[in-house]
Amino acid sequence: MRHQSDRLGLAFLTPALIFVVLFFLSPVVLTAVFSFTTMSTATGISGGTYRITPSAVRSAAEKGLNPATAERLSQERYTIDDDALTRATKAGIDAEILKELERDLKGKSTDDRRSFERLLKKLDNRPNRRQVKSISPHFRTSILNQSFEDRTTLDATLENLGLDAAERARVAETSYTGWIWTSANFRRMFLQPDTYRILINTIVYVFTTLVIFNTGYAMVLAIVTFYLPGRQATVYRTIWFLPRITPPVIYVLLWKWLAWDTGFISTITGWFGVASRNWMLDTSLNAWVFVVLINGFVGASMGMIIFSSAIKTIPESLFHASAVDGAYRWQQVRHIILPQLRWPILFLTTYQTLSLLSSFELIFLATNGGPGSATEVWSLAAFHLALSNYAGNLQYGLGAAFALILVLIGITASLFYLRLFKFSEMISKPRIEH
Repeated sequence: MRHQSDRLGLAFLTPALIFVVLFFLSPVVLTAVFSFTTMSTATGISGGTYRITPSAVRSAAEKGLNPATAERLSQERYTIDDDALTRATKAGIDAEILKELERDLKGKSTDDRRSFERLLKKLDNRPNRRQVKSISPHFRTSILNQSFEDRTTLDATLENLGLDAAERARVAETSYTGWIWTSANFRRMFLQPDTYRILINTIVYVFTTLVIFNTGYAMVLAIVTFYLPGRQATVYRTIWFLPRITPPVIYVLLWKWLAWDTGFISTITGWFGVASRNWMLDTSLNAWVFVVLINGFVGASMGMIIFSSAIKTIPESLFHASAVDGAYRWQQVRHIILPQLRWPILFLTTYQTLSLLSSFELIFLATNGGPGSATEVWSLAAFHLALSNYAGNLQYGLGAAFALILVLIGITASLFYLRLFKFSEMISKPRIEH
């Protein structure tokens, strides 16, 4: 019977486990995988080809490729030899033209396409312009600006040009256009001076919003509305819950209307001779004030609901008994309410910390990290790197590395909170049950 109940319990848990794997573990694993790659817009995510460009040859030369070999690879040459004539014959080029090339110009080479095409135009069987364009590719003997689908084909071509194994490896390394496995994203991340500024911004943003609004002000709202008459408390809670249920775009737009140079604040201050300005973006300090307020009101509304629900579960007899003993409301808050809120405080602190670390949509809509990069936080930086930046080259690998560090910070913060709130004592059995 017990085995049947165990199997039934596992069956009920299966959908939840599938949900956790698909929507929690899989994204984290993929983020970790991408963070060790050079994936970007330039490389794509499905691999690439080998393309011998002048910059690739220069990079190979910097890594030890023989200068004479690099010079030879950098030159665009057209040569009339047996191999080229055979290729042209198989391609169906006019036989009379090829006979004249073999008779009069065999062994001749030019350093560029235009010079070779001038030779073709001097033939007795002078080809027309279209024929010239179709003939010249078959006599090209250099590999500059050519693409190769795989390493085997590239190696075979380079070997025919006389490159040894080490030189072929250097050229292949610098000419590959796809992504590779690397740990350079993390080195690059911590070598950038902006990284530490972004980290400080994130710490200030998270803990300022968390302490002042998401837990502090939320608890004040919950306690104050607890002591209000029922109908008044409902009205106040409904008003404070509006930021949570308002669509983010509309919510931020209201704040922007408040701060615009033609908005509410500028209109009011204009009556006193103050020049209008964008109060949200004119200084870094103002931008941070608005960012904290915008996110804080949303967090405070959620915290208020959780704390209010937790306070209502406290037996009323405790409040009646304390009132009989002459306890003031502050004493009730200190000795009855706060000790009963350890679980809600732990949950809300942990949840809101993770939420503030990972969410960036309100900052993105309000300031987009501006002015400059004054309000750029870690999650927004990861978004800009991987999905939206002005340069246009989306760096998937580097953005994933930023996101992976954010996951590690979130796990560390959660473990710290569990230790700070003495979670092991909170879940231990009461002494009466020992």
